[in-house]
Amino acid sequence: MISIEDFLKVDLRVAVVKHAEPHPNADKLLILKIDAGDGVQDRQIVAGIRNHYKPEELIGKRIVIVNNLAPAVLRGVESQGMLLAAKDGDKVVVLTTEKDVQPGSKIQ
Repeated sequence: MISIEDFLKVDLRVAVVKHAEPHPNADKLLILKIDAGDGVQDRQIVAGIRNHYKPEELIGKRIVIVNNLAPAVLRGVESQGMLLAAKDGDKVVVLTTEKDVQPGSKIQ
């Protein structure tokens, strides 16, 4: 269990996937270039969804990300956030918005 204060530290935002490609050194990872509405050019996240999505399926999707996660290097590529996905058995589904909202919209 975490406190509400801990939960409120997590900054969940909407981002739009602008580009997606397979990670060159990992069979399960995709590299996504995103627009998180913060003006950062070429922001990228690395996600372990390659077995569930083709890169072209993600272009234009509005996804939910953890915006304030400290950067991490995954197999030699920096990830500047984390996308949220649901796992149901072997199936992984990226969380998206029901309607189009602007990149950077805060999840409340």
